[in-house]
Amino acid sequence: MGSVLLVFLRHFGCVFCREALKDLSKKRKDLASRGVEVVFVHMSDDETAQEYFGRYGIAGVDSISDPSCSLYQQFGLMKGRPGQLFGLKNWVRGFEVFVKDPSIVSVKQIGDGFQMPGVFLIKDSEVKQSFIHNSAADKPDYDEIVDCCAA
Repeated sequence: MGSVLLVFLRHFGCVFCREALKDLSKKRKDLASRGVEVVFVHMSDDETAQEYFGRYGIAGVDSISDPSCSLYQQFGLMKGRPGQLFGLKNWVRGFEVFVKDPSIVSVKQIGDGFQMPGVFLIKDSEVKQSFIHNSAADKPDYDEIVDCCAA
């Protein structure tokens, strides 16, 4: 049985959420070849989410709608403090992401702008590896996360 990379996203207007979608759209086939299925958790309705996923070439990807953020809380993902969301690191990284791809920026917030993201590798019904963001600007190394137990 394979593994699931459960990716909890920030709101779809967040530049780092869009960066994660872009990064994972590029890695999805490689992860699948390693026995890892990507499943996104988001705060919007499924139709809106699939529209965003389609923009990044991953329409039809498995996802879970969690507008109340109850699943986020069950996985220990909290609301961000001002420094985690609006600190200098976020502004610098956000600018870097924008310079690389200006189309990644959006002003439309869909979901709780204070909700922090995270990534969990699940295998045999257990969390084997996790990445919990200390800052909204943190960028997970997806390969490192799955290296522990990918098929």
